[in-house]
Amino acid sequence: MRPSGVAALTRLEAPGGTGHPTGRWRLPGGGRGWAGLWVLAMVWSVGGWLTAEGPVLNVSGWPLVAEFFSAALSPELSVQFLVRAGRATLITLSFAVLGTLLAVLVGLVVGVLISETWWGTTGPGTRTRPAARRVGWLLTRLGLAVPRGIHEAVWALLLLSVLGRHPLVGVLAIAIPFGAITAKVYAEIIDESARGPYEALRASGSRRGPALLYAVLPIAWPELVSYAFYRFECAVRSAVILGMVGAGGLGFELVLSFSGSRHAEVWTLIYTIVAVGAVADRWGAGLRRTTGALRPGVSAAVALGAVVAALVHLGPDLSRVLSSRTVELFTGLMAEMVPPRLPEGGWARLLAEALVTLQMSLVAGTIAALAAVAVAFVAARGGTTPGRRAAGAAARWVLLVTRSLPPPVWALLFLFLFLPGPLPGALALGVYNFGILGRLCAEVVENLDRRSHDHLIATGAPPVSAFGYAIIPQASGRFLAYGLYRWEVAMRETVVVGIVGAGGLGRLLEDQRVAFDLGAMAGTVLALIVLSALVDIISTAIRNTLR
Repeated sequence: MRPSGVAALTRLEAPGGTGHPTGRWRLPGGGRGWAGLWVLAMVWSVGGWLTAEGPVLNVSGWPLVAEFFSAALSPELSVQFLVRAGRATLITLSFAVLGTLLAVLVGLVVGVLISETWWGTTGPGTRTRPAARRVGWLLTRLGLAVPRGIHEAVWALLLLSVLGRHPLVGVLAIAIPFGAITAKVYAEIIDESARGPYEALRASGSRRGPALLYAVLPIAWPELVSYAFYRFECAVRSAVILGMVGAGGLGFELVLSFSGSRHAEVWTLIYTIVAVGAVADRWGAGLRRTTGALRPGVSAAVALGAVVAALVHLGPDLSRVLSSRTVELFTGLMAEMVPPRLPEGGWARLLAEALVTLQMSLVAGTIAALAAVAVAFVAARGGTTPGRRAAGAAARWVLLVTRSLPPPVWALLFLFLFLPGPLPGALALGVYNFGILGRLCAEVVENLDRRSHDHLIATGAPPVSAFGYAIIPQASGRFLAYGLYRWEVAMRETVVVGIVGAGGLGRLLEDQRVAFDLGAMAGTVLALIVLSALVDIISTAIRNTLR
């Protein structure tokens, strides 16, 4: 079997997937209890939306759907627009490249400093007691909760208030949350690497830094590099989202074309986004599927060239970040945001929107999980007949397209069919996460141990029985873990569909931004962080119950 690539790395990224002891909540009935509660929550959420006062469907917008999709056959191909789209593509890629570079650098440094390997061993240079080291480890982990819990679109809105339309807005908005996420993942990779060589060096008198450098880094390096390229794929999608909130690039052009109902231009931009996503996906997937050295020469040269090109194209002025004007604006921003305030309507409004946000993430995660499991066995590589290989290729293209278009784009499309509210937002997040989750589940299928399945077939068992007894038990646990992980991610992404009118705390945040109510914005962001922590706790409890 091949290494599980993105799947294994995403397991590490998922909150609760650290392998460290956690408190276990036990719901009566175990897995059945959680399943029943989940079904009730789904019925309550969707039923409440469909039976709410006022219409849900946007009947007047349905003719626009036919008009929009008919434009797919005749995208805008004028030289002037193609040049504009090309420049926007370079901006988006530059944001992704430099944002990923900074995130990886932060991840390498901070990941070591928050790892249990760094905090949890004794030896030369270690003067703190075990209890103090444990507290230090917990504090460093908690310190990353805020930058990791705030979506990059929110960071972009805050940075725009300080830096204006500066190239560094897009770069830093990606680097800050992605750096925190990468640090967490890198810490887990370091902690799960073979400890024998490291402990031997420590026992022989080596300090922690040199011991990690010589004993752990060579072992962990392939996974660290592989995850960096996976993070770049995510950064490309995030860069498009940042453009939609004002940072520039393909997202900005997309919003302009959507607002002007220039559907031919929209399709040109969509095809461009899909093409960029396909290139990033193939590059990263090729590296992850290569055993051994991960083709270091070619990939390193291409990555270095991309960094140089991004720096030349954006030409970021670092002095502006440290200028007195920027410091003054940042100080004023903090003064207006601290202390956080409740929105108009007080606690009732905040809790109501938080509940809608939680419902949106729950419905989106369920849609994505059910659709992904249904497609995963078709999309998995390894078909033995031309028909199955063709079906697999078609399924993989569907997954690529759905995950290449960011959630706000899907939300805008669903707003043709539905009136603004939580339903189009949940559907948009469901379709987008289906593309990502379907890819992860397909990779799980590709890496299953099929020996027991083949043995059952050889002994005369029907194919359906062999599949049910040998394949499903292997895949179901991993499918559930990834479904819960994407639910946690969908919780953060409700912000970006809310910004375009899909409801929840994201919509409230956009209203507060337009009104320059920064104190209320801070309160809403804190509510999002609390919700993300709640989803993290629930998903961890479910995993512990079924473990």
